[in-house]
Amino acid sequence: MQKTRIIVGLGSCGIASGGRKVYEQLQLGIDSRGLDVILEETGCIGMCYNEVLVDVVLPAGNITYKQVTPKMIDRILDEHVIAGNVIPEWTITQEDEICLNKQQRIVLRNCGKISPESIDEYIKQGGYKAIEKVVNGMSRDEVIDEITSSGLRGRGGAGFPTGIKWGFAAKSSGDKKYFICNADEGDPGAFMDRSVLEGDPHSVLEGMLIGGYATCANHGYIYVRAEYPLAIKRLKIAIEQAKARGFIGEHILGSDFSFELEIKEGAGAFVCGEETALIASIEGKRGMPRLRPPFPAISGLYGKPTNINNVETLANIPWIITNGAESYASFGTEKSKGTKVFALAGKIQRGGLVEVPMGMSLREVILGIGGGVAGKHEFKAVQMGGPSGGCIPSSLLDTPVDYDSINQTGAIMGSGGMVVMDDTICMVDIARFFLNFTQNESCGKCTFCRIGTRRMLEILERIVSGHGVDEDIELLEKLAQSVQKTSLCGLGQTAPNPVLTTLRYFRDEYEAHIKQRRCPAKACKELISFVIIDERCKGCGMCIKVCGVKAITGEKKKLHVLDADKCIRCGQCVAKCKFEAIIKVDRW
Repeated sequence: MQKTRIIVGLGSCGIASGGRKVYEQLQLGIDSRGLDVILEETGCIGMCYNEVLVDVVLPAGNITYKQVTPKMIDRILDEHVIAGNVIPEWTITQEDEICLNKQQRIVLRNCGKISPESIDEYIKQGGYKAIEKVVNGMSRDEVIDEITSSGLRGRGGAGFPTGIKWGFAAKSSGDKKYFICNADEGDPGAFMDRSVLEGDPHSVLEGMLIGGYATCANHGYIYVRAEYPLAIKRLKIAIEQAKARGFIGEHILGSDFSFELEIKEGAGAFVCGEETALIASIEGKRGMPRLRPPFPAISGLYGKPTNINNVETLANIPWIITNGAESYASFGTEKSKGTKVFALAGKIQRGGLVEVPMGMSLREVILGIGGGVAGKHEFKAVQMGGPSGGCIPSSLLDTPVDYDSINQTGAIMGSGGMVVMDDTICMVDIARFFLNFTQNESCGKCTFCRIGTRRMLEILERIVSGHGVDEDIELLEKLAQSVQKTSLCGLGQTAPNPVLTTLRYFRDEYEAHIKQRRCPAKACKELISFVIIDERCKGCGMCIKVCGVKAITGEKKKLHVLDADKCIRCGQCVAKCKFEAIIKVDRW
C-alpha cells in the first residue's frame, strides 16, 4: 500500500512565511504519534500568497492546505492524516485551482511537485531523457534545428532566437568553448529564475548539457547572485548528483561528449546581467560591458567562443527535445512561441509565479489569474521589464503578452517581472524609484549613462518635492533620448523607459506636480499633509502608539489632535486607524 506523504513548500517564499518551523512541527508530530508517513520538501508552486503550503498525499488523493502555521499541525495530523477527514476551511480554494489550470506550465512543470534535492524524483518525471536522446541519436545540427524550429526566444529580455544564437556559437572555431547560464536576476520584483533554481535545478542543468552538446562547448558556468543562497545550495546538490550518475563529466552516457560545470557567485551588480559584463566578472575583472563586436559567440569568456542563456530559456530545452519543436510552437503567437513565466508583485491579490502561453492578454494575467488589485483600490498600471521596462496603463490591459505587442507600448517583456500598481501609486515617483535604481547600478563607464541618469534623477526628485519648473518635462525627454542613443549597453539604453512611458501615459501627473504642486495620488510626502476628521475619530489611541515623532496627542475616547509641523508624513497613523479618521490632503 502506498505510504502517506506530507510535502511542505520550502522555496524562499515558503521559508520566509515560516515553512521551516512548520516542517519541524510536522516532524515532531509524526514522530510523537509513531506515524508511518514520509515527510518531504518541495519548491514554490507559484502560489506565494498562500504560503506556507502543505500537501497531504493519501491514496484517496492530494489535498493542499494554505497559510499553514505550526499551531495547525496537530489538527491536520489528527483529523486528516489519522482520521481521514479533510479540514475544508484550511484548504486552497476552487479559485486557486482555476488559476493554476489557466496556466500552461512548461518551465514550472516540476516546481512545487518534486523534491529539488532528489535526482530520482526528477528522473521519475522524465528528467535526463532529453540529454540521453540527444547524445545517443541526434547530431549537433539536428539539435540546433529542433530548437530553431520551436521558435524559442531568449527569456532574459532581448528575445533573440535561441536556436540561431546556438548556431553562431557552434560555427565558431576554437579549441575550447564555454556555455554560461545567466542567473543574475536583478530586477526589483522579479523572482522567476530564483524559483526555478530552487524548485527544479536539474531542468536547468539538463538544458545546459544539451546546449553544450549543440555548441560543442565542454565547460559551463552558472553565474548566480550570492543573494540566492538557497538556489546555490540546491544547484550544488544537483551538480554533485548529476556527476554521480554520469550526466556531467567525461564521456556522458558513454558518448564522446564531455562537459564540466561549475558555479560562479556574483556580487549582486545589476549590470552583470549584461552578457559582456557577466563574462568580465567570471574572469575576475570588474563587471563592466564592452563594445560589440566581437560578440561572445566569437570571442567571449577568456577570448573563446561562448554562448549565454538565462535560466528560463534553458529550463524549456529538455521539454522541447522530449516533446518536439512542433508541440512547443503550438503555444503562443506567430512571432512569440511557447510560454512565459511572470512574477506578479506589488498591489496584487494573488502574488507569485504564473506561466502562461504567449499572447494571453495582460487583463487575463493580472485580473484573471492574479485576481486584480488587492483591497478597495483600482488598477492603474503595470511595470513590465523591471528598471529597463516601462509602465503600461489600465487603458492598454487588453494588450497581448508577446514581444512585439509589449514593445509597442514603450515597455519591454524583460525577464518577466510584473509590478502591479493601484491608484495610490504616484507615477512620477515610480519613475524616480526605477531611475534611482539604474543610476545606482550604472557601472559608470559611459558618460551619458553615468551623468545623464544622474541629471534625470535630480529633475525627478525636484518634481516630487514640489519644486519642479515648466521646462523640466521637455528637459527630461531630451535627456532620456540622449541616454538611450549614446549608452554602451542595455542598462543605459533602457534606463529612461520608465520615465518616457510615464510621460507618455501619465503626463497629467507630471503637470499637476509642477504647475499645482499637487500629487494626484497623494503619495509624495512633500506635497501632502495629514488631518484628523473630527466626526470619525473615536479616540482609540492607536495613532498615538504608532507615531514615532509624537505628532498626535489626545486623551482616550476624546478627539485627537495632529500637529502638522511635527508630522513627518510616514503614514503609519493612516494604516493603523480602523475608522479612517486620518486622511491625506494636498499640502499647498
